[in-house]
Amino acid sequence: MKKYNYSDELASGTIAAGGTLGILIPPSIIMVVYGILTQTNIGDLFIAGVIPGLLGLALYMIAIRFVAARNPSHAPQGEKTPWPEKLKALSGIWPFVLLFGLIIGGLYAKLFTPTEAAGMGAGLAILIATFHGRLTWKVLRTVIIDTAYTSVSLYTVLFGALMLSKLLTLSGLAAGVLALVQSTGLEGYPLIFAIMLVFMVLGCVMDSMAIILIFVPLFAPIVVAQGFDLVWFGIIVIVVTEIALVTPPVGMNVFVLKAVLPDVPVVRIFKGLVPFIAVDVVRLALLVAFPAITLWLGSTVG
Repeated sequence: MKKYNYSDELASGTIAAGGTLGILIPPSIIMVVYGILTQTNIGDLFIAGVIPGLLGLALYMIAIRFVAARNPSHAPQGEKTPWPEKLKALSGIWPFVLLFGLIIGGLYAKLFTPTEAAGMGAGLAILIATFHGRLTWKVLRTVIIDTAYTSVSLYTVLFGALMLSKLLTLSGLAAGVLALVQSTGLEGYPLIFAIMLVFMVLGCVMDSMAIILIFVPLFAPIVVAQGFDLVWFGIIVIVVTEIALVTPPVGMNVFVLKAVLPDVPVVRIFKGLVPFIAVDVVRLALLVAFPAITLWLGSTVG
């Protein structure tokens, strides 16, 4: 983007905001952890995340268009590319489209479970790499070792999460928090807004995984007691966490990006994020006001 003279604000804001979509658009590790902690069907969470994720993507595109239209210097127009050249440039991505279509399409069609989808995806990825001549014994060895490290790390985190969840249940802390919340008199959507505010504040200073591991086991029983759907609540929590990751004073994504781009001041990154935060708030309001946006696809597929 620097090569094509995009402003630091728009370029860094786009990257920081776009980086939050990974925890919502399936397959998402955060969703897997949330599903395990709350005993919610992971496939249902994956399906529920599609429309909110695409909605966020569309709103980000609108925000970029608005910024470019309001101040063209942020995104100078380049030379127009003919459609044949555009299509030719896309010809190399078909293996990845096939891989994504197999995994996500198979999940939505209920052809296999998330675990089976992971195995099929890994197998197809190996075939694609072999077909392109990029899979050597050295590469395969590196991939297997990296996979082992990642798997062990993930299972360690999940083991700790399950232990923490069980501890919270046995200690009575969850029941105590539920009693405390009930004593405030908050019910229904005011209660959901209060919980979202807590997640918003936490997201400014904590990693999204840490928030899910520590606080979801506390709030999930409260949400269930109020009659809300845990699939819907999971998507709301993830969207709120996304917003918190890019909002001041301590947006985690912003400081990660700052470490990669030391020449771009933090103030510029936050300035570039303003339109993205605005459309994220709109998306959150829509998802809260109309739960069907989140739950419709799952009910249709089901």
